[in-house]
Amino acid sequence: MPTLKLAPGKEARLLSGHPWIYRTEIVQIEGNPGAGEIALVRDHRGKLLGKAMVNLRSQIAGRLLTRTDESIDRAFFLRRIRAAVARPGRTLRGSDACRLVFGEGDQLPGLIVDRYAHLLVLQLLTAGMDRQRETLVSILAEVTGAQAIYERSDTSSRHLEGLGQRTGFLVGAGETGVWIDEGGASFLVEVAAGQKTGFFLDQRENRQVVRGLAAGRSVLDCFCYAGGFSVSAGVGDATQVLGIDLSAQALGWAERSAQQNGLTARCTFRAENVFDLLRRFDRERRQFGLVVLDPPAFTKGRQALADALRGYKEINLRAMRLLPPRGLLVTCSCSYHVDLPAFLEMLRSAAADVHREFRILEVRTQARDHPILLAAKETQYLKCVVLEAVD
Repeated sequence: MPTLKLAPGKEARLLSGHPWIYRTEIVQIEGNPGAGEIALVRDHRGKLLGKAMVNLRSQIAGRLLTRTDESIDRAFFLRRIRAAVARPGRTLRGSDACRLVFGEGDQLPGLIVDRYAHLLVLQLLTAGMDRQRETLVSILAEVTGAQAIYERSDTSSRHLEGLGQRTGFLVGAGETGVWIDEGGASFLVEVAAGQKTGFFLDQRENRQVVRGLAAGRSVLDCFCYAGGFSVSAGVGDATQVLGIDLSAQALGWAERSAQQNGLTARCTFRAENVFDLLRRFDRERRQFGLVVLDPPAFTKGRQALADALRGYKEINLRAMRLLPPRGLLVTCSCSYHVDLPAFLEMLRSAAADVHREFRILEVRTQARDHPILLAAKETQYLKCVVLEAVD
């Protein structure tokens, strides 16, 4: 078996519980591991640290699967997937949706599996998991009993692994538009054409928070995508909901979900640029009792962090101006490189610029079916802060 030997002192992060090995940490490679092959990992003295999936063309050259010398075979992946499915917040039955496997958080780096009612959606993000594709599909069908499995291995991160994009049914066939239930509300999820695997399951618990805050308030939902927060606010008895997104296709899904929940008179949607709309509403002195900001990631690397923070400040500053006294702002960031301290400092700066005081009602993160490794802060990427205007 190929072996990666780490430079002196470079084993500390692995020993702390982090699963990644960077190319710069490797001092010696024995054998010639192909992309995605399993290799032993040893420290500079030769002590075994575990086994990893290797891809030497990636900056993350190794992703640890186990810290022992156990076999990496079908039985190994069967145990891991069964353990993942059994974690809190996950279920295999019913018309609801959840994440069944969350990569590193479930000790299966590079594997994402989401369930939307009867349909599973699979993402293979690394060369190592791509090599295991047939095995993983077989195990998922066995463990879940799924009659349909759809692949969405079309993320940009696959390019960094030297992989092409791939989509389509792996098991079964049928419609790719699926209706799911979330706390009694119905949502249309388009797994083939939607963002990520079709819906933002990481915001599920935060949508319930918005639902509980919306009663009697007018709501502005910015970057609303398929209407997750908008419909949740409508179900929560908001007086009016306006959802804004650039994608006319996503807004079509949002409108169908609103109609399914009997909210067509209460929820309206517009295809507009959020930055432009917030500036216009600011000039018009519009007010909303609740504003939701859930933008796409403004940066996927540290090199653009300053620009990302300026973008976040711009939309949050404008949103703060639209709130009446005791108005609420639910503001999110899914950019991992914008950590919570930086996000909170940006909010403080925006509040100072609009000369208003805010209370922090809650600081939240991703849904519990997206488990976070204590040693791997990369597994905690979503920030959700609930603010109340004091004056």
